[in-house]
Amino acid sequence: MGLKSALKLKKDRKRFRWKDKRYKVKAIGLYAKFDPLKGANQAKGIVLQKIQKEAKQPNSAMRKCCKVQLTKNGKVVTAFIPGNLAQKFIDEHDEVMIERIGGNKGRSKGDIPGVRFQVLQVNDQPLHLLVKGKIEKGRR
Repeated sequence: MGLKSALKLKKDRKRFRWKDKRYKVKAIGLYAKFDPLKGANQAKGIVLQKIQKEAKQPNSAMRKCCKVQLTKNGKVVTAFIPGNLAQKFIDEHDEVMIERIGGNKGRSKGDIPGVRFQVLQVNDQPLHLLVKGKIEKGRR
């Protein structure tokens, strides 16, 4: 381009940014719109059922998960239960706090297909302390 063409170049960059998918998603706010947590880091919910997900190849493990209905909007999500034998501390109709696992671009992490969240607390008790045996599960 020639001299004094910076304004046109700047204008074109601004216009053609909308062809970039990542820019468009960020500018319109599509992630927060379709995110079950609505942009929040954590959310509370009620456990509907405990399930097991089969890990992706080459692993053959059964990952312990649970279906959680969020209290803020009623959406049902699948949450991973971290820790050895941690699923024993979670029953149906318990109140749990979930957070994102932190996979790439908001997707699932590791070998657990379709699971984007993990359980933090059960009935306001931290799950990792329940697994260690330092505290007992609270009554509701």
